[in-house]
Amino acid sequence: MTLDEIAYNLLNLIRGGRSHNDENISLDQIKFNIKHYRAMFIRRDYTKNGFVSRHVEQDLGCIFLEPVDASQCCSLPSTCIVYKSKRAIPKTIRYNFEEAISYVGDITGTNTIPMINSNAIQWLPYDKYTKHKMKAYMIGNYIYVYNAEGLEAINLRGVFEDPKDVAAFDLCDGYTTKDGTLVQNPQCYEDSITDYPIPMDMLALINQGILAGELTLLASTMSDIQNDRMQDPGSHISPQQTPKQ
Repeated sequence: MTLDEIAYNLLNLIRGGRSHNDENISLDQIKFNIKHYRAMFIRRDYTKNGFVSRHVEQDLGCIFLEPVDASQCCSLPSTCIVYKSKRAIPKTIRYNFEEAISYVGDITGTNTIPMINSNAIQWLPYDKYTKHKMKAYMIGNYIYVYNAEGLEAINLRGVFEDPKDVAAFDLCDGYTTKDGTLVQNPQCYEDSITDYPIPMDMLALINQGILAGELTLLASTMSDIQNDRMQDPGSHISPQQTPKQ
């Protein structure tokens, strides 16, 4: 199902199958809640089972890298070169203290580059067994690869907070080519046509959560307001009319 289909179905359930001329619940509000509950249930699944459904994962495609100084201070270079993604990585769902990244590796998808905490980078030169092996880590919204001399691009898969950001990364905003130019791709993400990455069993839980939560309360409140207006004759007096004395 697309996000629009999910949202319209929820809106119809909240309305009780009735259409209102004065709509007080927006589709954007419903979509925000869908994304919120999706992230919450995915995080619960991972905490409980140690893994999540492959249906919630997304692929960022080809991520081009550029050599940069490892120092995070522009005025104090470290002389240590690492490779950094040319574009910011969409925000992932939080798994306890881990990034929800299931694969980082070469563009064939077969050779994994281990992910480590950025705080562990300082110890890599002293590990005689792995100091020459590639390692990947995140700082801010960028991914870095250590010991990646000559590596032009990597592939990354994971579970992201907003699936639309991922589609935009790979399709709508274009992609970065080797020379750094941005090539536009006409296949943009659209809520009305693009499948939303969520399994049907989790969708049922999301519907239950939203229907039992704040949107149902809002719909009830706004319905009471509309009923009060209909019962108050004064509310129908136009600005040009004045009641007879």
